[in-house]
Amino acid sequence: MKKILNKLIPLAYGQYYNAYTWIAPEKAAESAFHTFSTVRKGKVKPEQADFLNGAKLDIEEVAGHQIQSYHWPGNKETVLLVHGWESNTYRWRNLIKKLRESDFNIVAFDAPSHGYSSGRHLYLPLYEEVVNHMVQKYDPKHLIGHSMGGMTIVYNQYKNPKDSVEKIITIGAPSQIQDFIDHFQDLLKLNNRVMKNLDNYIENRFGFKIDQFSTAEFAQSISKKGLLFHDRHDDITSYNSSVEVNKNWKDSQLISTEGLGHSMHQDDVNDQIISFLEG
Repeated sequence: MKKILNKLIPLAYGQYYNAYTWIAPEKAAESAFHTFSTVRKGKVKPEQADFLNGAKLDIEEVAGHQIQSYHWPGNKETVLLVHGWESNTYRWRNLIKKLRESDFNIVAFDAPSHGYSSGRHLYLPLYEEVVNHMVQKYDPKHLIGHSMGGMTIVYNQYKNPKDSVEKIITIGAPSQIQDFIDHFQDLLKLNNRVMKNLDNYIENRFGFKIDQFSTAEFAQSISKKGLLFHDRHDDITSYNSSVEVNKNWKDSQLISTEGLGHSMHQDDVNDQIISFLEG
């Protein structure tokens, strides 16, 4: 029954927007965008609380949100960790262990609507604003982002280049917003009129069209050292995303894996991250 509902509910939303767009196209587009950016999971679970509570640093006020930051102190350079969609800082637990053993100074945070942070929605421009706040405040030498977090740190370095940042690492990161939008359209069976109005809404609000947002394009202007991890069989984000970013990012290396999936918590991945940071 649950599986049937999971299929029928998106279709019901789609039929609603397909009809609503003829009556009030701008309002329909805004409502569709809110549905697209709604976060449904990622809050802190009981088994995650002990690990996170002991490292709470501050409540950061950014873009009308209360953002929970974390700190694991160390004597080496500061590393900023940026998690992905419907996750939270707990996803970094294995890497944090390795970083602490190597004495790095670690800063992390929960994205808006994730972990202990406030909100109901998340989208790239908002996430970039929060990342930029953290970069400006804590002045990290190294940025590490998983999935949407990886996409965001590349976008942030393109939009607000920071000279003191030396190395950037992405893990299973997408490149095109268009990929998410296409999936959203297919899931809800939205008609092209809805999608055109949604594209106009995004351009009016954020200053770019959907097909103009590409970290592969942004990477051309980045001069920092980059390390990209992506599994060839990643079923969440396309492996070709990192291939295209690597092609355009002059000083980057792509590490392709087989069978490690999207999350990539494995020791081998984390050991290579440490080696790259220390190299």
